[in-house]
Amino acid sequence: MGRGVKGRIHSVETFGAVDGPGIRYVVFVQGCPMRCLYCHNPDSWDFSGGTETDSETVVTDIIKNKAFYRNGGVTVSGGEPLAQPEFVADILRRCKKEGLHTAVDTSGAANLEKAEPVLETTDLLLLDVKTADERLAKELTGRSTENVTHVLQYCSKNNVPCIIRHVLVPDITLNEDGLEKLAKYLKSFSCVKGVELLPFHKMGEYKWKNLKLDYRLEATPAATEEQTAWARKFLSERLLNISVK
Repeated sequence: MGRGVKGRIHSVETFGAVDGPGIRYVVFVQGCPMRCLYCHNPDSWDFSGGTETDSETVVTDIIKNKAFYRNGGVTVSGGEPLAQPEFVADILRRCKKEGLHTAVDTSGAANLEKAEPVLETTDLLLLDVKTADERLAKELTGRSTENVTHVLQYCSKNNVPCIIRHVLVPDITLNEDGLEKLAKYLKSFSCVKGVELLPFHKMGEYKWKNLKLDYRLEATPAATEEQTAWARKFLSERLLNISVK
């Protein structure tokens, strides 16, 4: 093991095409304080799970194929990256020294003081906003929207570009009221440069069953292409200067 900051990872992906621009090396860290009803990686929740490693070891593996990521970069996802801020920030710093673009995919599930080392280091934040409705947020994730708001305020003040990711769950977040509230919420933050709508899917359902967890969305259907297209048009009409994909 190297001399970097120690941390725990769940897995890595060496050909990531959906977690930031270009082809990316994606590090999935282990551990998450949120309990999202539609999480497709509940096996990443346990902070004692995964594999212990350190930032130097992680980056050494990345730069073996550095040229491959030259037009893409490195993304740290999870789990929740902000729950291991020193570890993640050191990975980002080392990657930036190698000339690699960095991104962090987070749900904002940490107080701002802990999150700052990561936020001030990354080139791009992929921020998963579950909902703009406080009551629904607690029902969906077990946590409030407060930390997400603080992250967006910090990024707006410090010019950290954010791409918002929002999961469309039929009858829960996929409705006019929820999307109207989301649009109003996002328009107040200058850091928001785009929105990615992610249709709810059933691919992670088996993991809940394997872990003997109570999966409350078993009867909820996957979001269709037609529903996703409608939501994209609905948000685009309300976020005129922000790209919605």
